[in-house]
Amino acid sequence: MSASAAKPGILHIAATPIGNLGDISQRLRETLAAADLIACEDTRHTRKLLSHLNISAKLTSCHRDNEQQKAVQLIERLLAGEKVAFVSDAGTPGLSDPGAALVRAARAAGITVVPVPGPSALAAALSVAGLTESAFYFGGFLAAKKSARRKQLAALKALPCPLVFYEAPHRIQAALQDCLYMLGDRPAQLFRELTKIHEEHLAGPLSGLLERMSGKALGEFVLLISGAAERQEEKPGNLDELIHWHRDQGSSLKDAVRQIAEALDLPKSQVYQQALRLWER
Repeated sequence: MSASAAKPGILHIAATPIGNLGDISQRLRETLAAADLIACEDTRHTRKLLSHLNISAKLTSCHRDNEQQKAVQLIERLLAGEKVAFVSDAGTPGLSDPGAALVRAARAAGITVVPVPGPSALAAALSVAGLTESAFYFGGFLAAKKSARRKQLAALKALPCPLVFYEAPHRIQAALQDCLYMLGDRPAQLFRELTKIHEEHLAGPLSGLLERMSGKALGEFVLLISGAAERQEEKPGNLDELIHWHRDQGSSLKDAVRQIAEALDLPKSQVYQQALRLWER
């Protein structure tokens, strides 16, 4: 069968351990063993993983700097019917790791893309953070430069949901300083070396975490910061604004008149006459 007539292969986006090799799934083993080609960030790193699994497979590098160009070659092989697996150095591809450009190119070419789920520092941190909120904001890595980082945090300051970021050890102190400066001394949690021997989970105000990181920091970090506190909207103080406020809150005309009359110590008849004029506007 010619390459042009071959049935397209499948692109598997496979998550790999972020530290503990015990997190390798049976499905990951089978996917990597069956692949005609494994694309990865660093062939040296992935070769160690394959050696652990006793898998011999052809590797090709596909990292952030060459992903756009390499995607063209990988798509050609997929269209020829080959099975390709893509892995990042650790965790789930596409989450602050390469993979998105390859996935978009594959879908545009009509190639089936299948996730092989598994380890993720984001999911691991959230699972033990004890959050009751169903929503959160994931910002990946904060900007490396101070000015850009502070601008990024300023745009997120008002979000009511928890903020989650990845951070590198050589930037964690600067990141915590800017978070404290831009967001205030909010409650926060810091996860270091998740799933690894020296795994550590710290919780407290940002100022406390900054103090704990005053020495040399080692390992990869996940930083979780509480969202902005809910601001209580103050009721207006004059009659007309109070009428509009109660209406916008969904109050009935009767309840609004009673509460406004009590609050402003006005006759109910006076409030009622003014409310009639304004209620339907």
